[in-house]
Amino acid sequence: MCINFHCRTQRAALLGEEQWRELTALIAPAASAAQERRSIALAIARMEQMVGTQTGTSRDLPGNDGDNDQAGQLDCIAESLNTTTFLHVLEDSGLLRWHKVGTPAKRQRWIFSFHHTAVIRETTTDAPFAVDSWYLGNGAEPLVQPLDEWFRAIDIPGPGD
Repeated sequence: MCINFHCRTQRAALLGEEQWRELTALIAPAASAAQERRSIALAIARMEQMVGTQTGTSRDLPGNDGDNDQAGQLDCIAESLNTTTFLHVLEDSGLLRWHKVGTPAKRQRWIFSFHHTAVIRETTTDAPFAVDSWYLGNGAEPLVQPLDEWFRAIDIPGPGD
């Protein structure tokens, strides 16, 4: 897992059997793609909490509010990589029925203003969705929205980019 800005430092994290059962319960009941996206948001938030205590990222502040030299504070690059890792864990375990993990996306609104997000794609339509955990602090549900809305920064919570 990334533990600081730009993912300069990484630390391993493990989930125990009880934690895994909890995550499985969050994802398993999804009866539609929309329900699964909601379950994914809940699972990513919970995984951030579980892993945050092991990696020192449990106090990660929203956006880039933290001191970028302080371990445990994540920027959008680190957040998108961690979220993509979480999504691969869910996918590789067969817990995603309606989605597959996509390639992370980057938007650039001004010369020095860019932002990264993890991406999932709906399996029946191939429609891409952003899964962006950067806007809110550690353990908060990530923004999950159609990728085209994310590119236009529509309905973003908290600090913008």
